[in-house]
Amino acid sequence: MNQDFSQLSRELVAVAIGKAAADLVIRNARWVCVQSGEIIPNTDIAIKGQRIAFVGADASHTVQAQTEIIDADDRYVSPGLLDGHMHVESQMLTVSEFINAVVVHGTTGVFIDPHEITNVFGLEGVRLMVDEAAIQPIHVWVQMPSCVPSAPGLETSGAVIGPDEVAEAMTWKGIIGLGEMMNFPGVIAGDPAMHAEMSITRSAGKVIGGHYASADLGIPFHGYVAGGPEDDHESLTMQDAVQRIRQGMKAMVRFGSSEHNVDEQVRAITELGLDARHFILCTDDCHAETLVEEGHVNRAVRRAIARGLSPIQAYQMATINTAEHFGVSRDVGQIAPGRYADLVIYEDFIDVIPAIVFAKGKKITETGKLCITIAEFPYPDWSRSSVNIRRELSNEDFKIPIPQDLGPRSTIQANVIGIIENQVTTRHLKMEMAVSGQEILTDVAQDIAKVAVIERHHGAGSVQMGLVNGFGFTSPCAVASTVAHDCHQLVVVGTAEEDMAIAANKLAQVGGGQIVVREQEVIALLELPIAGLISDEPAYVVAGKAREIINGFQLCGCQISNPNMPLSFLALAVIPELRLSDKGLVDVNRFEFIPLVQ
Repeated sequence: MNQDFSQLSRELVAVAIGKAAADLVIRNARWVCVQSGEIIPNTDIAIKGQRIAFVGADASHTVQAQTEIIDADDRYVSPGLLDGHMHVESQMLTVSEFINAVVVHGTTGVFIDPHEITNVFGLEGVRLMVDEAAIQPIHVWVQMPSCVPSAPGLETSGAVIGPDEVAEAMTWKGIIGLGEMMNFPGVIAGDPAMHAEMSITRSAGKVIGGHYASADLGIPFHGYVAGGPEDDHESLTMQDAVQRIRQGMKAMVRFGSSEHNVDEQVRAITELGLDARHFILCTDDCHAETLVEEGHVNRAVRRAIARGLSPIQAYQMATINTAEHFGVSRDVGQIAPGRYADLVIYEDFIDVIPAIVFAKGKKITETGKLCITIAEFPYPDWSRSSVNIRRELSNEDFKIPIPQDLGPRSTIQANVIGIIENQVTTRHLKMEMAVSGQEILTDVAQDIAKVAVIERHHGAGSVQMGLVNGFGFTSPCAVASTVAHDCHQLVVVGTAEEDMAIAANKLAQVGGGQIVVREQEVIALLELPIAGLISDEPAYVVAGKAREIINGFQLCGCQISNPNMPLSFLALAVIPELRLSDKGLVDVNRFEFIPLVQ
């Protein structure tokens, strides 16, 4: 046994049997005992240092003059909430600012996969996340990204990660496992690099994250599971969740800003009777505005309860289930002796509204306000110069000529990306488009805008054009973002070439971000100078600017919820059906390029 824990265990025993004083005792709690599936009233919890020493009906034997007493006043007390899978960069916040935003919602642990910043900076980006995670007041575990680039050969990435980088990262303190294995065709086809990464992770005794973004639950799915991934957050339907559970995976149930998968998947529990202990709640991608105004993991727990889960099942899915899956249940995920004193006292247990949050034995929030100061992490200068267009873009860059061999015509049939509200998947549409002067025009009547993906990592500045349906723009406008999963090129969608050029050039000037331009005027701007993904401003400021971006979409006619999320996924060439990369239009069902003009 580690000598440090030997000393700690003796201290915990001394408190538990009344030979030493607890530092803190919480009295009169309703103990949300997720390990037994009970809610036990009239419970005391005695804490020594960062950990729990005693849980029972009466902790008076642990109390001495110096012991702090907090009366829970018959309120519910649960373990701190855990997010089983998320990308902190998707919040557009630094790790420190993200923690600042979520601890008030009862989050005391997160499992982050930094493949966004890794696609920009490679292993150095992972190191930034690991180092920032280490200074946080709550638990932040980092998964080593597995697929950088996410779609080899189909896109240009800022960096490349392979087995050597995975092997190095597995030796770092703070790395909990391998991030989502998105290259499911590579796993199925026996790609040596993908299987080597999983083998290295298994040898290190760590968890292999999954990502099977296909509706085919036949032989390909079985091949993927046989490769080694142990969880999956890409389930959309009840049957998706059922099959993953039956094959030994954990079903990670997403409830982010745009991926609302809780409603369908909990039906596997409420209607089919599957064991809820194999389900894990996660957020995956949440907008800063969602975090500030609606919540984090508590929001997902609330939704699961509203959709028919018993409260204890929902809380298990955000605590002990997650901890056991990642092998950290001896430290977190339950209120029990020896575990970190990560606790939430609730103002409202069903609506999941915390009154007081403790992490590592320290009160960190009360009545929605921080009781501690979270240290800022000093990001290096090189992390702030990642948008390399190297030329000013013009209106001409955003025109779409038809192939010369088609000859003069007034219409063509085009392959169009169809976005789906609140889902990361897209539709492959085939639509008739007007042609004028051998150029394809936008078509507001059919809700078709132009989309451009601009290479920004290596200074090529190449512009790849496509068409997209579903944003609902009704005026001359453009929206753009350097948050473009997972390649994070500069993506622009618009109905007017002038506005598209203004949007792209402005983001290059400020070092990345999101922008809305309407009738050649910038009406909303969110600067993201760190890797073109992350703001260096407080969460509430980012949330305010993000709200202005949403308002800007609406002023342009867009009425869908969270429209900047589908914008950021237009270039994600690993999720069906149709995407645009900096190299061309990708049929993700077949993982091959197809022409824009049918």
